[in-house]
Amino acid sequence: MTEHPRHDTRLDRFVDSYSQRTNGMRVSAVRALFAVANRPEIVSLAGGMPNIKDLPLPDIAGMVAEMIRTNGTQVMQYGSGQGEPVLREQILDVMAAEGITAHADDVVITAGSQQGLDLVTRIFCDPGDVILAESPSYVGALGTFLSYQTEVVHVASDDDGLDPAALRETARQLRREGKRIKFLYTIPNFSNPSGKTQPLERRVELLAVCREEGILVVEDNPYGLLTLDADPLPAMRSLDPDVIYLGSFSKTFAPGFRVGWVLAPHAVREKLVLAQESATLCPPVFSQFAISTYLATQDWMGQVEIYRDMYRERRDTMLEALAEEMPEGSSWTRPAGGFFVWLTLPEGLDSQAMLPRGVDARVAFVPGASFYADGQGARNVRLSYCFPPPERIRTGVERFAAVVRGELDVMNTFGIDSAPNELRRGTGLAPDLN
Repeated sequence: MTEHPRHDTRLDRFVDSYSQRTNGMRVSAVRALFAVANRPEIVSLAGGMPNIKDLPLPDIAGMVAEMIRTNGTQVMQYGSGQGEPVLREQILDVMAAEGITAHADDVVITAGSQQGLDLVTRIFCDPGDVILAESPSYVGALGTFLSYQTEVVHVASDDDGLDPAALRETARQLRREGKRIKFLYTIPNFSNPSGKTQPLERRVELLAVCREEGILVVEDNPYGLLTLDADPLPAMRSLDPDVIYLGSFSKTFAPGFRVGWVLAPHAVREKLVLAQESATLCPPVFSQFAISTYLATQDWMGQVEIYRDMYRERRDTMLEALAEEMPEGSSWTRPAGGFFVWLTLPEGLDSQAMLPRGVDARVAFVPGASFYADGQGARNVRLSYCFPPPERIRTGVERFAAVVRGELDVMNTFGIDSAPNELRRGTGLAPDLN
């Protein structure tokens, strides 16, 4: 009797072939919401997409067309693994707005600051190494760190961001446990997701602790120029030349070009260029020339001012609506810039469990647990004010507050911590969103 090959019934027949580090990869909670949040009837307070409708699009279209006509064979060709020299020089002027002085040779262009973060993690971290991160911390960074099989340890924060005393104690405790700390990751300006900003005095304290404890600092600064109430603060990199600085044009110009950069000490720069070349050969040349032409021909700082005015109105609308609508026991941050408000729900509520009911109520938000590597954040929510116009922000907050009140009513009625699943499933979406 002929024996037939056995049919493989596994959903993924390659499951035994993947590397161990794929176990650390996880879906971004923000990206997972896109399909739902982009439905026109839903007000999305979830994604951190900048509003680029205020860009002078006809001028930019003419600028790009002229760039291709006059220099097309260069802008559509391969380029340097470190990035185009002219753009690296222009980036020095951008960073100077936050007090940074540097040399163009120490700037490495990347495909957005997210790739810069990936390259930094790749060249510094081995499996099992520890990365210290703010509490809470950017979900995209956590995904990168976990994909390299590192251990993320959150450092406690207060109203001024990272707590220096907690940083010192956490570092010493980890060393007593025999663990190896590779760097501290921080967003000091209008942090994603908390919206908090480290005052200048706090930055000085944190850098002093890191010098004492021998901890490298990685400063991620996508929002620094989008200050809404005062002039930009000096970057941490301006206070210490050993800080590795990540910058981006995604928030101050447009994210679709995917151009960011890393400013690093010279020896680190060499490793970053090698890592960049192995990953992409070179960062996108066309995008680099487009950004460079924009900086050279347009009033880019004037555009930043336009963004500031627009985001200020949206932030103020969200804060006013929260004050009017949210029930007792709620609290939230009051960001001085950037895109986000970090909200704490009344005792007993779980933001992840609330999400299906929120979608049913036609409002999207990001549950707080997404911004922790260790399960914290059940009572927290990140709300974004950057993309919806003010009237939609107000509508979204009203819907969100109604969901919170509904959860409180169910909790009080049943005497339980948050509403049971069957009461949350007003749509068929609940199983996909948990």
